[in-house]
Amino acid sequence: MTTTISPSSRGFNAPTSPIRALEAASRAAVESGKTVHFMNIGQPDIATPRGMIDAYRNYDEKVLAYSPSDGYPAYREALASDYYGKVVGTLAPITAEDIVVTVGGSEALLFAIAAVTDPGDEILVCEPYYTNYAGYTHLLGVTAAAVTTHVQDGYQIDPAMIEAAITEKTRAIVLPTPGNPTGVVLSFEDLRRITEICTRHGLFFICDEVYREFVYDQPAGTLAPSMLAVPGAEDIAIVIDSVSKRYSACGARVGCLVTRNKDVRRAALHFAQARLSPATVDQLAGMAALSTPPDYFAEVIETYRERRDVLVAGLESIGISVPAPEGAFYIAAPLPVEDAADFCSWLVSDFELDGETLCMAPLGGFYTTEGLGRNEVRMAYVLDKDVITRCVAILEAGLKAYSEKG
Repeated sequence: MTTTISPSSRGFNAPTSPIRALEAASRAAVESGKTVHFMNIGQPDIATPRGMIDAYRNYDEKVLAYSPSDGYPAYREALASDYYGKVVGTLAPITAEDIVVTVGGSEALLFAIAAVTDPGDEILVCEPYYTNYAGYTHLLGVTAAAVTTHVQDGYQIDPAMIEAAITEKTRAIVLPTPGNPTGVVLSFEDLRRITEICTRHGLFFICDEVYREFVYDQPAGTLAPSMLAVPGAEDIAIVIDSVSKRYSACGARVGCLVTRNKDVRRAALHFAQARLSPATVDQLAGMAALSTPPDYFAEVIETYRERRDVLVAGLESIGISVPAPEGAFYIAAPLPVEDAADFCSWLVSDFELDGETLCMAPLGGFYTTEGLGRNEVRMAYVLDKDVITRCVAILEAGLKAYSEKG
């Protein structure tokens, strides 16, 4: 008698990432000879700071050893003094003992949610949201309850709506600022009001700040407001951070969890001990990145601002109206189709314009509420301006051909 085995229901029902859902189709399109322009994923084409690359090349130890589970003390101390000193405003400095170095910002997010929830609990998010929020809550047996934001309102987040959605099962609010996929930047006043809500209801606030430098139409060097600078948030704030986007170093897989709450920090450390060590050489590269001059960021932010403007104007020119994102490097855009997932799949697999096509992320998977985002996509403006202009032309031609195919 043969025994049938199958994955757990947790594994079987794990959500697919809409960001990478078209990976196989895109690979097949490339192998067939098409040029595929990838706007589905936030992989910057900006050069990684030279200091990071040199740190990898100059590594010359005889043994590639473990680091401490919470990261090298020298790296945590450098983060605390050299980086977070510019973030905390008038509050007490962040110390090395407030930081756990993680395997990318994604692991920091997993540790943060796991540290403050139990199976059956809820976190509160604003949809559309970064898809890993759903992936990690599923993994942990936690529900991601959602407050809906709308394109006609610029996806702005209303703290009053957040408070109205809190239930007895809510344990934490999880929000990104600047936002992925909407580009919304929460003001200091927004953060203060949400802090008051969390304090009133006994909730943690997990603030995903990995795009902190990426704010537009502001003086050079402006950072998005941080929860680490909000008075009264010391015990409830858990900040998620990463080198990936800041330094165009997505492959480095180094991030960190930052909190002044000692119990949360201890829980995160214990989770970190279970996976032993964050990447060692990558931490050295991350430390080198802290010496990146301000001119690097000024140039990078101006480059992305120009790309944003080209994409917004291009979409407007073909009849797609979108709010200009305040930060990050994504646009959430409604398309004149009923099923964006089907359109995106068809565009990659069955359409080309002079040998070129476009890959975007269907936005339905960025929502909890069934049916929302069905006609929306996320576009990452991580390509050169001329390529973005070409992508708009491909999108326009693709929409026309898609509507005509019946």
